[in-house]
Amino acid sequence: MRIAIVGASGAVGQELLRVLSERNFPVDELLLFGSERSAGRTYPFRGKDVTVRLLQDNDDFKGVDYAFVSAGAGTSRKFADTITRYGAVMIDNSSAFRMDEDVPLVVPEVNAADALVRPRGIIANPNCTTIQMVVALKAIEGLSHIRRVHVSTYQAASGAGAQAMAELYEQYRQVLAGEPVTVNKFAYQLAFNLIPQIDVFTDNGYTKEEMKMYNETRKIMHSDIRVSATCVRVPALRSHSESLWVETERPITVAEAREAFAKGEGLVLMDERPTPNPSHEGRGALTGEREEGLPYPMPLFLSGKDPVYVGRIRKDLTDDCGLSFWIVGDQIRKGAALNAVQIAEHLIKGV
Repeated sequence: MRIAIVGASGAVGQELLRVLSERNFPVDELLLFGSERSAGRTYPFRGKDVTVRLLQDNDDFKGVDYAFVSAGAGTSRKFADTITRYGAVMIDNSSAFRMDEDVPLVVPEVNAADALVRPRGIIANPNCTTIQMVVALKAIEGLSHIRRVHVSTYQAASGAGAQAMAELYEQYRQVLAGEPVTVNKFAYQLAFNLIPQIDVFTDNGYTKEEMKMYNETRKIMHSDIRVSATCVRVPALRSHSESLWVETERPITVAEAREAFAKGEGLVLMDERPTPNPSHEGRGALTGEREEGLPYPMPLFLSGKDPVYVGRIRKDLTDDCGLSFWIVGDQIRKGAALNAVQIAEHLIKGV
């Protein structure tokens, strides 16, 4: 098995190296590609140092079985023909091809079979926020068709890459040291702040990030589901969180939802309930309300984990068919590198 990673020096490229190693993915030869800036660097993989090659329009991809590409939409478009020319399956992490009709958009827990039909030899990895959301929605869709979703995302600095993560560290240091704050990767200071904009705005007032969640979800789930999203950048380092409200065709009980999430592929239920405290009768207080609290899905504790974690499951108070819950997933792993590797694993198995 000959495997290539394009964009090997980036945050997702580095995570791909770790995921391939951890999952014992069958790699007989690994090829790494990058820009002029990263060409010549070496990275260890299974006891050997692999040198990054300059990505060029040549025959370097001859004999490659799978190419994991995470170098931006422009690079993906420019080199797609080069990468796929000799039969390599290009699993692309950019937005370049996601909505193309002849390119499958795949989350293996939801629509693995779509990856088997790829006329151009390209499979698109969805947007990170969409990936973790549809893994959770799949469990509910199995109970009753989902009509609508309202989602607010709480997206960590990792979503903007390794430099953004480094900038957040530096901003916190600068604030605490009383120094002027450096702002390069974001429109505003992120440390001790929230920014209610991710990506550029479209004509309807939603950002591209928010519209990705609408369009990609419908394509992945082969559904008429409607998604209204508000995407927010938060000063967490890694792992994205999402608050979801879903409306189903029939009422779903909390017990049904908990069971579906507990059995759902790629999901971990983290939804312990507080128990009433008789000593607080009349005040409505429950044990577990203090800061030591209950084990909720939180990005601080779930970074580096593979599953999507689900908690805070409750019935909506205004709609019998409404259900609310909270999810957390590692944007660099399940939201990017892990999902891409899982696609290849399913192709190797032929399912």
